[in-house]
Amino acid sequence: MTTQDPSYRLLLTPARAPIREPVTKFGGQPVWVTGPQWPLSRRAEAPMDFIGQFRLPGAGTRMAYLFMTALQDVDGTWESEGGENALIVQPGRIPPHVTTVPLAEGPALGSEFEVEFEVTSPGELDDALDSRIGGEPTWLQAESYPPGAWGFLFQLDSCGPLEEVNVGDVGVGYGFLSPDEQEGRFLWQCC
Repeated sequence: MTTQDPSYRLLLTPARAPIREPVTKFGGQPVWVTGPQWPLSRRAEAPMDFIGQFRLPGAGTRMAYLFMTALQDVDGTWESEGGENALIVQPGRIPPHVTTVPLAEGPALGSEFEVEFEVTSPGELDDALDSRIGGEPTWLQAESYPPGAWGFLFQLDSCGPLEEVNVGDVGVGYGFLSPDEQEGRFLWQCC
């Protein structure tokens, strides 16, 4: 999903049971497509927290998995290549700044959420700080794409159901895919 695709607002509701299908969701445990690739914090050398997974469009089952270091004394989770967050694409490539281990389950958000998609009309989200996939990002601060050519995939608003995701004070997280959609990046901004 790239910037020319339509935008969908993400509507989250608590999951009634663990979600074990390759669908977009938050919390719980990842549903791996090609085998476990759990990223480690660069500084703490411990497994990052699983935040959520995103079903990617196209032929076959493709997923992007979001992780972030949750330790309070580790700095740099906002940087796209700082080694304290990871957006792992399967099938795809592990980003060069990320180390993974074949751990199937690990630390995650305390809650698990199902996701429904609400189609939005062009311009409807120009100034909205919400959780969405596709379209264009709404930057909380100045435009801040990762270095290189990256296509926008999603943004996450830390207010509401995703308040467990530590992206600073009233922060917004942004996910991106490489031009060949084989690698991901994540960064966040806050007030």
